[in-house]
Formats: sequence, C-alpha cells, structure tokens
Amino acid sequence: MERKIYNPIQKDQVTFLKTHADTNGSCTLVEVELANGGGVGLHYHKTYSEKFDCLEGVVEVQLGKTVYPLEAGQSAVADPHVNHLFRNRSGGPCRFRVELRPASRGFEKSLQIGYGLARDGLCKSNGFPKDKLALAWLFDISESNLPGWMSFIEFILRKQAKKARQKGIDRALEERYVRF
Repeated sequence: MERKIYNPIQKDQVTFLKTHADTNGSCTLVEVELANGGGVGLHYHKTYSEKFDCLEGVVEVQLGKTVYPLEAGQSAVADPHVNHLFRNRSGGPCRFRVELRPASRGFEKSLQIGYGLARDGLCKSNGFPKDKLALAWLFDISESNLPGWMSFIEFILRKQAKKARQKGIDRALEERYVRF
C-alpha cells in the first residue's frame, strides 16, 4: 500500500516511511517535500521529540528562539516541551525527514485526515479544516501544544475536541481518511 499523501492547498507531500505499527511504537518516520512558503507554526509536544534531517534544499527549524537553516546533511532535534516550528522560505522546494520518538499514532492519523480534508475541498485557504470541531480534534490527537498566551486558544480547542468525540466526528473522519 502506498503511504504517500499530498496536500493540494499547501502543495506539500508526506511519505510515511515507518509508522507506529511498523516499529512497535518506537518511532514514526516521514519524509516531507515542502513547497516554498510552507511550514508549521510555533508549537511543542509533551510526549515525543522530533528530529529534522534535511535531504535537499533548505528547511528552517526554530528551536526556542533560535532559527537553524538546515541544508542537506544537517539535523536539528526538538525535544519534548521545546517550542519549535519548521518552514521553507528558500524560494524553492525542500525535502527533509522527521522522526518522532516515540511514535505517535495520533500524529500519523492527523496528517492523513488533514490532507484528506484538503484534497476533498474541506479546508480553508490557510489549510485549516472548515469544520471547527474537526480542527480541534485534529489538533488534540496530534498532541500539539501552543506556547505562552496562545495556550488560552489551546484550552478552547481541547474542549471542542471533546465535543467532536461526543458527536462521533472522530470516528467518521478516521473511517473516511485513515488508510494505514
């Protein structure tokens, strides 16, 4: 089964090289082809680290307040509880791998569902799902956390994620989009 997903809004592609199931939960490994201008904003995780290995082009990884422009062969690690982001501002595409330790099944599901919603035209131009409950639930299962004053928004998202579960939105999204 091909484990490649594409987001037509962000114009990036993710290939799942190793999943939670493949590694008995020890790691998730994905390869990302990120278009210029793409990326993920500042956040942190409590339960897993993310290692970024640049393969082609330049991917910027911010750890804390320091931005590291990674070129091919360079790496950076966002340990648990470290604010981080990644983005491509190089003017061309870049390709890199991200390894989560330990694996995160929620992260794997959130990517498949988020990209599926984008493919089906169910996301806004910023890539966020149009359905606010779906957005909140995806945020929750990816085990993402927002730093500083943004944690207030996170509190609201967690409450909305609970509502999404009560309405069965989680099960419907998993049934429709999670393939591996």
